[in-house]
Amino acid sequence: MAKYSKKAQEYVASAMDRMKKGTLRSGGSGDKVKNSKQAVAIGLSEAREKGAKVPVKKSVAKKSAAKKSTAKKAASKKPAMKKAMAKKAAPKKKVSAKKSVEKKTPMKNQR
Repeated sequence: MAKYSKKAQEYVASAMDRMKKGTLRSGGSGDKVKNSKQAVAIGLSEAREKGAKVPVKKSVAKKSAAKKSTAKKAASKKPAMKKAMAKKAAPKKKVSAKKSVEKKTPMKNQR
C-alpha cells in the first residue's frame, strides 16, 4: 500500500470538497471535474507541487517502457527502409550543360 503524508491527504480532501461544491476545475480544459478519481489525481498533483510526500506516478514507468519498445521497433525497421530506398533510387543520367545564348535586342535609337 502506498504511503501518503498527512499534507497529501489534506490536499486530496480539499480537492474532493471542491469537486462536491462544483468549484474544482481541470487544468487543461478548465471544465468542471465530475469524477472523484479526477479529484484525487488533482489533489495528489497539487501535493506534489507543494513538496508533500507522495509516491511517484506509476503511469510514468509505463510510458517509458512503451517508448523503449517503440524505439526498438523503429530501429529494426531502419535497415529494411534503407534497402528499399536503395532499390528505388536509379542511377541519375548525366545532363549536358546548356550553352547560354545571348538574345539580340534591337537598338533603341534606330529609326
